[in-house]
Order: sequence, then structure tokens, then C-alpha cells
Amino acid sequence: MSLTRVPGLLFGGDYNPEQWPEEVWAEDVRLMAEAGVTMATVAVFAWSRLEPAPGAYDFSWLDRVLDLLHEHGVAADLATATATPPPWLVRDHPEVMPVDAAGVRLEFGSRQGYCPSSPVFREHAVRLATAMATRYGGHPALAMWHVGNEYADHTLECFCPESARHFRAWLRARYGSVGALNAAWGTSCWGQHYTGFEQVEPPRRAPGPVNPGQLLDWRRFCSDALLELFTAERDALRAITPGVPVTTNFMSLLHGLDYWAWAAEEDLVSDDAYPDPADPGSHVAVALSYDLMRSLRQRPWLLLESAPSAVSWREVNVPKPPGMMRLHSLQAVAHGADGVMFFQWRQARYGPEKFHSALLPHGGVHTRGWQDTLRLGADLRRLAEVAGAATRAEVALVFGWESWWGLEAPESMPSDRLRLKDLLLSWYAPLHARGIAVDLAPPDRDLSAYRVVIVPNLYLCTAEQAKALAAVTGELVVGPFSGVVDASDQVHPGGAPGPLRDLLGVAVDEFWPLPDGATQRVRHADGGTGLARTWAEWLRPDDDVTVLARYAGGDLDGLPAVTRRGRATYVSCLLDDVTPVLDRVLGDVPALRVPPGVEAVRRGRHLFLLNHTTDPQRITLPFAGRDLLTDTDLRGSVGLAPRDAVVLRIEGDT
Repeated sequence: MSLTRVPGLLFGGDYNPEQWPEEVWAEDVRLMAEAGVTMATVAVFAWSRLEPAPGAYDFSWLDRVLDLLHEHGVAADLATATATPPPWLVRDHPEVMPVDAAGVRLEFGSRQGYCPSSPVFREHAVRLATAMATRYGGHPALAMWHVGNEYADHTLECFCPESARHFRAWLRARYGSVGALNAAWGTSCWGQHYTGFEQVEPPRRAPGPVNPGQLLDWRRFCSDALLELFTAERDALRAITPGVPVTTNFMSLLHGLDYWAWAAEEDLVSDDAYPDPADPGSHVAVALSYDLMRSLRQRPWLLLESAPSAVSWREVNVPKPPGMMRLHSLQAVAHGADGVMFFQWRQARYGPEKFHSALLPHGGVHTRGWQDTLRLGADLRRLAEVAGAATRAEVALVFGWESWWGLEAPESMPSDRLRLKDLLLSWYAPLHARGIAVDLAPPDRDLSAYRVVIVPNLYLCTAEQAKALAAVTGELVVGPFSGVVDASDQVHPGGAPGPLRDLLGVAVDEFWPLPDGATQRVRHADGGTGLARTWAEWLRPDDDVTVLARYAGGDLDGLPAVTRRGRATYVSCLLDDVTPVLDRVLGDVPALRVPPGVEAVRRGRHLFLLNHTTDPQRITLPFAGRDLLTDTDLRGSVGLAPRDAVVLRIEGDT
């Protein structure tokens, strides 16, 4: 489903008119039109203003806001306003507030103050969403519904009695009997055998480590409980406005929610991304998250929040230097975004985010920030033809949230230093540096379309997932600590790599985590050497397995580190540099060679060249074409100023 009422690339931000006197609104919409704003996110935190008393609605002010936006050509991403309940709801029903793992009920005064399982909160949230859809379903400004806001940012879980009842109902639906639950959780360990579901509680604070099977199911439940909250509002909206797309803003690579499951319930994937201006490598990590957003539904997505300059929540909130706001925005478009939105339109004068940057800063139109806003709006208009274009990737990175949750369970692993984001980036960064397009995929997806499939880690691996990986027709690379446990977090018979054993042709004799600061040297078959950190393994390969690299020195000296059977390569350690493995498996997968710090991204018929460095760069162009940003024909090579960009419409049928 697309935003058919808003052609081209979207541009705008969160608009909170309720924070300002009404006489300011006319200036807001006039300046929005001047900047080329095409959409504003409205009413995200407005529940207490829209429903000041139970069942008593005041839509008059929002009517005027939406009318003003429409008159100035600005569409509305209209929120259901349920991101934070009003004070009267909390005081009338204190049980809607969440309880932490220590049993403390949290107080009103921030945001996301709700228990995801609370039937009272759900009832009132759906009622408000229904009233919003009834009121504004036919309004000409309405382009999209925005449900909630940044689910699991502050409230991922609740440990109250209502959540416990909901958890038990979820477990009954999953297991059917308490016997099946005992078997899945291995409750004979540490004397945890249950004789009835009523004895099961959420994993509150306990004297020692909590059952890993229980923790894994709790992670599943918490993601599902919040998803139920989202879909309840979504269904109410669809019943009244079936043609209006519904979204909620994701938070990049968020640990708490299974975005593969969530994206299937949305009409449009949207994301909030805040790369750190002080981190010179942040553009690589955010590119990974952007590729995830594109991959969730395998279609264009929307950057719904980003920062024009400084944020307000880091210990040191560094502003974006000249050119970075534009560069970060163009990067999102390069990776499949059909629009760039910001938090927020007008910089607040009060509240926790009063020092968070905005498209219209405190200083108004005489600021560097406002000039950046005007420039970006003009650039996005020039790139309108990019909207809707697809990205073709021949390399896939595979990961699943359930495996991630199991991998990073507290207090029960060989090492808590093995982190999924580090594993993903260890493979993604060199692919990104070569300009190779990458999709992300869940482990049970059909992967036959890819020439190279890389699984950085699949700690939790089922027989069905192993079968999907065995069906890969291209090159397959599997990273360390994979195939260790089943869906219940129980070690596979015979140990790792469990159901991947026949595919990879190795058995893990013993895990060999490395202490902080320690390294393990690795010697490749061609004589080159490298270093492993954090993790290694004592492997026993089958006779028909080729050893591509061995550990050199230390207790693992001479043992296999990287092996290959058929098309499947196994990397048993966390290598500092995976280039030797990539050189072997990528073959003639198309790459775009550019200097370090320059990003090359192909989207449809457009090539984005983004200079993330503070030095001028010269790029040899693989294609001739027209730079849409400068309306200039280019061929041969092009110079890029610091933090500058070229968006080349490629000539011919390439």
C-alpha cells in the first residue's frame, strides 16, 4: 500500500501544535510550505487534549490544525494519540501503569505509561482510535495512520498480576498442557516442576539466574503482547478507513520486538533512526538498519523520525556539522526510504526534549538549521523520481529475533560478549564498503534468489530452519555458535551445530570464548593471517571437509578455524577481518569500489555516492548519467566535497 495522496519523496516531521499558542500555527504552516514540507505527524502525545475527561472529546483544535495543513498542501500522518494515557485514566485506573521486575509500579509523568496487557488501557485506546477514525476518516489531509509511538522504547514488559494472567494464557495457547511446558522449559533442573499453569509467573527478580526457557518465552510473549495492542487499534482503523495505510514507527535494530512478525501486520514499514554525529562509523550501522527496514516487507519504507542536528538524550549531545543532516537523509533514500521525516518541526521551549534539534530551531529562520531545512526540502523535490524504486540484492544476511533473544540471555551463556549486532556488522561493514547491496532475511525465508547467503549467527536453529539453509543454491556462510539449541533453548542432541551438522560437516567439541583483550591468531590456507577476538571453537571436521584456515598458536594451535563442505563455509570464530572469506564466496557479485568513507548505493536506475568523510574525494564513475541534485551530466569521474553527495540517474540499460 502506498501513500497515493502524496507523490514523490515525503518530507516533514512531528508537529505538536498543542505545545504552542494558536497564533503560532499560521506561521508554522506558512514556513512548512516555504520549506517544501509535504507531511506532518500530528497528535502523537495529544490524548489528554483530545479526551480531557472520560468519553468527552474535544476535536475542535485538531480540526483547525488539519484544515490549516490541508490548505497549505501538507498531508497528515495522523496519530491515534495513544502513546501516553491521560492523567485521569491513570488516576481512575492505577492498574494501567506498568510494574517493573522488582514489583514496583511506575508513576505517571513520563510517556508510554501503560501495561501492554491491561484490558482497561486497551479498551480506552481502541475507543479513542475509533473516535479518531470516525472524525477524520474523510478529512482531505489524512494520508496515513500512526498507531502508538516507538513501541518498547520505555515499556517493553510489565510484571503486574494482569500481565501474569496474560502470560499464562499465552503459554496455554502455545503448549496446551503443563506437561508440555515442563518439557520445553526443562523444569526438572533446579526443582522448578509445575503442576498447574496457575503456578507460573513472569520472570520477576529472583535469587539467582532465571530459567532460560522461561526467559525466551517471556521475550516472545512481550513482543506478542505489544503487537496485540497495535493490531487492536489497527483493526479499529481499518474497519472505518480501509483505504488509509497504517504504520507504527520502528526503532532500527531493536532487541525487544520481533520486527519480522510486526512488519507483516503493517501496511507500511517506518523507522526512527538517530546515528551519532560523534561516531565517524555510525553511517555503517545505520545503513544496516535501513537495509533491514527495506527487507522487512521487501519494498520501500519511510524514515519517520531523525534528528536535524543534536538529540537530547545522550550524555553528550553533539550537533550535526554542516552537510551531515542532508547526507544522512540522502543515505536513507539511497537505502530504500520513500521519505525523510524528523523529530520535530518546531523546537520545543519546555519538556525533556527542549534541547532536541528541530527543522525550525529556537532561533527561527535566521539560523543555520533553517537553511539546512530549506536545502534538504529542495533536494528531495529534485529526487522525486526515485520514489518507489526497488533495490536488487544478491547477498542476504540471515538472522532471527528468537535466536537473538536466546543468544543474549543473561547469566547462562559461555560468554556474554558475543553480541548479535557485532556479528552482523562484522559481515555487513565490508560488504557495505564494496557497495554491495544486502538484504536481511529471517532464517525460514526462501533464500534461493541470492547468490550468497551469510548467517552471522543462528544460536537457536530448528530443523525447519536448517532445511531452508540446506536449500540455498548459492554460497552459504555460517558464523560461530550456530545450531546450538532448539526452539525451547535446549541443546541439540550431539551438541553444536545440531541440525546444521550434515550441511557443514563439522562438530563443535568445545566452545572456546576468549577473555577481554585476548586474541587468537588465524592462518589462512593461502598463507595470510588474521586475528579472532571474543570467540573461538574446538572443531572436529569430517574427512571430506576442506580446512580454509587454522588457529595458529595458543591452546587451539593447528585446529580448524574456517572450514568448507560443498557450498557451505563455517567460520568458528569472530574474525577481525572476514575479507578472505568474502573474497572466496562473492565471486563476480557486482561491487562498486569507492574510497574508504564513501558509500556507493544502487537503487533502481539511480546510483547514490555519499562522502561521509571530511576530505574531498574523487570517484571513478562506473556509469554515465545525470546528477539529479545539480542537474549536470557526468561521466568518467566526479569530485565529491566533504559530506557531499551525487545521485546519478544511470544512462542506458545497465
